[in-house]
Amino acid sequence: MAYGNKDSSKAEILIIDDVEMNREILREIISDMGESPFLAESGEQALEMLDGWEPQLILTDISMPGMDGYELCKILKKGEKTRNIPIIFISAFSEPEDIIEGFSLGGEDYITKPFIPEVVQARVGVHLRLYEAKRELMESNRKLQISVHEQLRQIEMEKKNILYAMANVVAQDKDYEKEYMDRLGRNCGILAQGMQLSPMFENMISDTYIDTIELAAPLCDIGNIGVPKEILQKKSALTEEETAIMRKHTNIGAKLLRDLNVNSDYNDFIATSMDVAQYHHENWDGSGYPKGCAGTEIPLAAQIVAVAGRYCQLTGEEGYSRQEALAVMEKEAGKIFNPDIFKICNKISRQLC
Repeated sequence: MAYGNKDSSKAEILIIDDVEMNREILREIISDMGESPFLAESGEQALEMLDGWEPQLILTDISMPGMDGYELCKILKKGEKTRNIPIIFISAFSEPEDIIEGFSLGGEDYITKPFIPEVVQARVGVHLRLYEAKRELMESNRKLQISVHEQLRQIEMEKKNILYAMANVVAQDKDYEKEYMDRLGRNCGILAQGMQLSPMFENMISDTYIDTIELAAPLCDIGNIGVPKEILQKKSALTEEETAIMRKHTNIGAKLLRDLNVNSDYNDFIATSMDVAQYHHENWDGSGYPKGCAGTEIPLAAQIVAVAGRYCQLTGEEGYSRQEALAVMEKEAGKIFNPDIFKICNKISRQLC
């Protein structure tokens, strides 16, 4: 049996749950969004439906008779035709280890029961937009193999829109102001320009690199799309388990961007974004995460974002003046970030926005 509908404006979403009431509730929530829900009562039935059909999103229960949601996710992520379909786990369990397990298997998000329609619709909407952005970028890469020069021109026009669309989704969940992300990108570009004039860095930084780092910097926290919103917006200190989940955003972001790269030598901005996403929380003295890299083991793009990001944080949400921020950063240089890049930042600080 073939699945799908003729209305291409509606996203097709597969809902898998062994409880009929849950399936019907989710059907109604998805239908109210104007999208097309399809229902399966088991992992086995879902696999049959997915033979020759690719929905835009899958919502799957974890605890089911026979094949559970985790096992289904493993199978789908190994399949050439299904590995790119985003998966949201649905479950009555909300323990951190359950959430971490889902992310480690390749799941994009986690929704707990009982369902809150507004929460389900918000998260489904985010992942549909990301899925569409990913499809557009992967299609751009495919066309690049056919006509390199034409596709390079298209990428120049499209990449910034796609890049910032994804970054803005994450910024909204994190309660960042859009202006903060724009400012981070601009300051990274200004700092890279200053470094280009230094004998220490002039051979590492070209005009194209400056443009690329300005585009890539706002993607530093793109992996937060895989962190529960309640953790992102928590005002009090995170627990040890919550901290572990939060720290996974570096690897989640790098994986997302790696999937978009499709081994294209021309997407330098994606390669740079991968470095930024994975390594921007590494510290110069090796005390950071996720890998504990130190010194020049940290990619240069991530070093630049670390310095510019700290400046933006101090002079933005923390309300420090330029001079006060630089005084704080001087104490952190050599521990948190590259002291040579900080010296250049200090010299050109009046140019920073």
